Amino acid sequence: MFTGIIEELGRVKRITPRAGVILLEISAKETLLDTKIGDSIAVNGACLTVVSIGNNSVSFEVIDTTRKNTNLGLLKIGQAVNLERSLKVGDRVSGHFVSGHIDCLGLVRRKTLRNGSVEFEIAVPPAFMRYCLPKGSVSLDGISLTLAVIRSNIFTVCIIPHTLKNTTLSFKGPSDKLNVEFDIFAKKQ
Repeated sequence: MFTGIIEELGRVKRITPRAGVILLEISAKETLLDTKIGDSIAVNGACLTVVSIGNNSVSFEVIDTTRKNTNLGLLKIGQAVNLERSLKVGDRVSGHFVSGHIDCLGLVRRKTLRNGSVEFEIAVPPAFMRYCLPKGSVSLDGISLTLAVIRSNIFTVCIIPHTLKNTTLSFKGPSDKLNVEFDIFAKKQ
């Protein structure tokens, strides 16, 4: 379980195909504090298991299903990724509860600067719109956000400058694909 509050931007250091999996090595610093093999870390919102820890890097095995159903299969060497360690009992929840199980890929339709913030319009498959509630929560590439506008199969989120500066959203634009996880509580209805 995660909160959607990104701890650090990591960088893809190495992508190594292995028998049935991809070994994904990410450079990191803050995320490595107190991390051990077997721990869960959200990489662009997808919950992955730590399989090795190196000098300022951490590695994960990404199975074919995860690669195909998330944007992790689109990563390139040097690309930035959002990182968040899993919650510990007693931690403060600053965002919202995020499971790390991606529901679908969303397509950035538009990125617009508006009154100091940035609005992203995201298109998702229509079947997932039932989880979009006015002022509800959504996780985009692991970032806890609030739905601002909902229409058809598109929703809008507004990004404050701090979030834009400290997440991969600063690098994203039209036609980019984001991992989308809808609010756990919206799925219960």
